[in-house]
Amino acid sequence: MSKLVPPHGSDEVMPLLIPEVERKAELERAQHLKQVPVSSREVSDISMFAMGAYTPLTGFMTRDDWKGVCEDMKMTDGLFWPIPITCPVDKDIADSISEGEEIALVDPETNTIMAIMEVSEKYVMSEEDKKFECQHVFRTTDMEHPGVQKVMGQGEVNLAGKVRALSEGIYAEKYKDLFIRPAESRAMFLERGWSKVAAFQTRNPMHRSHEYLAKLAVETLDGVFIHQVLGKLKPGDIPAEIRTKAIQAMIDNYFVPGTVIQAGYPIEMRYAGPREALLHAVIRQNFGCSHLIVGRDHAGVGDYYGPFDAQHIFDELWEGALITKPFKVDITFYCKKCMGMASGKTCPHGKEDRVLISGTEQRRRLAAGEDIPPEFSRPEVVKILQEYYASLKNES
Repeated sequence: MSKLVPPHGSDEVMPLLIPEVERKAELERAQHLKQVPVSSREVSDISMFAMGAYTPLTGFMTRDDWKGVCEDMKMTDGLFWPIPITCPVDKDIADSISEGEEIALVDPETNTIMAIMEVSEKYVMSEEDKKFECQHVFRTTDMEHPGVQKVMGQGEVNLAGKVRALSEGIYAEKYKDLFIRPAESRAMFLERGWSKVAAFQTRNPMHRSHEYLAKLAVETLDGVFIHQVLGKLKPGDIPAEIRTKAIQAMIDNYFVPGTVIQAGYPIEMRYAGPREALLHAVIRQNFGCSHLIVGRDHAGVGDYYGPFDAQHIFDELWEGALITKPFKVDITFYCKKCMGMASGKTCPHGKEDRVLISGTEQRRRLAAGEDIPPEFSRPEVVKILQEYYASLKNES
């Protein structure tokens, strides 16, 4: 028996990628099916299905599952799932599709057939339905919220049905060394003798607070899986190739060898704060991680969520909903009196002695050409980021 946590709701990881021996014939067949373009979010979701990160889902959700997930974070079969995974299309496209029909889901940006879907149900998403989803998932219907914008702007009909993926998307090829599938991460953990693994979710280069969080986990568990977002980001976010280089510089210089694995995965952020923290935990359970590091404002945006709402929501789950646990850490900072990194639980000193560290502030300083103090970020990391920002100025 593996000492790792089992996949979510399953005895084994369930990748939905069509086996390679069948893929060529299925791709040829897909070219003769109705071609249905989907948004970047669904392209990302198909990539997640393909690699098994959404185990045990077999495709896009029915109306009953959508409603149950929105309302109670529970599918009709009782499975815990915190965010709906749906396939919206425009009404005119939906009208041309029959229930029971097989269609080809296409990434319009690359003109790639991503998957074959057997449509089991079509259901209309009224404005009220979309608001219902936003209120439950994002806790707001404010159109300034990027997740709300996406849901309110999507097509009027959701297609439900099983998905068989024909492609893992562009990131599998673009970031070959970083693109680690759940079956592969599990094998890597077992090879290292790890059973208790903390995942660290990031879409930013890691500053001193991030490093401190990861080291706290290393102190008490077997290792840390630094798992960065490869999917679509907000404008101004630092590209994955630069992030990877900066994070690796930190790992090489400031961590004991063999305690950290860096990887990436193709999710597109929804910025759903607490609900998304739960989704990140489900996904990390599939990757074999026993814990998810949840710090301040996990997966949040703006001021829509309290700084520790993403921690508190784990306490609201029913017994057995989720095996992967949150690794909760208080607000962290550099303390001039402690002369090192600390948290609200360990440092007795006042605000005047604390250097608060944030990715937003770091990006602002880099864009403005300001110095980044060593209390904020490691010099090896800063050098890589400064070179990147200098290249942007040269281009403009």
